[in-house]
Amino acid sequence: MKNFSNYNDYSRKEDLHFASKAVHGALGNDPITGAVSFPIFQSSTFRHKALGESTGYDYSRLQNPTRQELERTMAILEEGLEGFAFSSGQAANMALFTWLNPGDHIILSDDIYGGTYRIMNDIFSKYGITYDFVDMSDLDLVKSHIKSNTKMFFIETPTNPMMKVADIASLSALAKSVGALTVVDNTFLTPYFQKPLTLGADAVVHSATKFIGGHNDTIAGIVVVNVPELADHMRLQLKSHGNGLAPLDSWLLIRGLKTLPIRMDKHNENGMKVANWLRTQKKVTKVFYVGFEDHPQYEISKKQTTGFGSMISFNVDSFETVQKVLANVDMVMFAESLGGTETLITYPRTQTHESIPEDIRQKLGINETFLRLSVGIEHVDDIIRDLDRALNS
Repeated sequence: MKNFSNYNDYSRKEDLHFASKAVHGALGNDPITGAVSFPIFQSSTFRHKALGESTGYDYSRLQNPTRQELERTMAILEEGLEGFAFSSGQAANMALFTWLNPGDHIILSDDIYGGTYRIMNDIFSKYGITYDFVDMSDLDLVKSHIKSNTKMFFIETPTNPMMKVADIASLSALAKSVGALTVVDNTFLTPYFQKPLTLGADAVVHSATKFIGGHNDTIAGIVVVNVPELADHMRLQLKSHGNGLAPLDSWLLIRGLKTLPIRMDKHNENGMKVANWLRTQKKVTKVFYVGFEDHPQYEISKKQTTGFGSMISFNVDSFETVQKVLANVDMVMFAESLGGTETLITYPRTQTHESIPEDIRQKLGINETFLRLSVGIEHVDDIIRDLDRALNS
């Protein structure tokens, strides 16, 4: 029988495509019983055979077989060294930011998710970390903000919610030249469409609540690293902070990953059609979607991704139209979050980016007429019909 603690890396074989790796994971099945669905090891502790003899598992805060299967699978899909599963995307970010020491400086994307802004502005600033929020689609602007104590670039690409795209390879090379780590938030595109570690990044983070899980049924975060020292740091975080993902939630993500390629293809297909439709609407004044050929960073997207995803932001003609749309969508749901099978519409100004000061929101374009849409996998005609009714009836 295979031992759980041994890394069976058959899924790394070059003759397996991404979809096969996503379905079969790291071990592929339970090596003890042969169960095709990897078990939920709902145990807090594990029995030792004798003093000094461990099965490789001691206590679930340290490691759990179900969580380990998820972590190894994510490392395979992101083509990284080691993966770590956290209780939320915010917990994953917190663990990454604790790599920084008092006096260090970090550069982050400017129109970043509000929760990430809050972590840096309200928490880590108290511990002597300095930071700049910068438009990371502008390489020269990033260069102008580098300091002698810059130790990390934290990149959202595409950004949430303005859909700006950063050149991961160029930024990673720049970070390495000054001795800084590059972290990429890969939530919007997942490793199916974008693999930042293969472009030079040192770590990838996900709010796995979103497309990785894919079904709006669990909260989770993932970090995959390519730096051994950072892997050691992540293990210490899990052990000391106790922020590891629970077995049931780990299993839900394992299950979600099995359909990730199929879902992402449908998200991508629907996203393009909905984005193009929005551009035809008189009450829609601007649409932000990375798949448009006139997007400022379209060529970068074509170079570093294999898909555009399903995240769209757009402005309408008035706040009254915003209120009308949010009150009248039916199949499309007015709800926070993104990346699930259902189409969700969000009002970033008071939801996802509420933590960002109003003057900064206005400067970025997150204003009173701004909406964000996560296009699901329903039939695209039904999505458009529902939006049309809410917008125009």
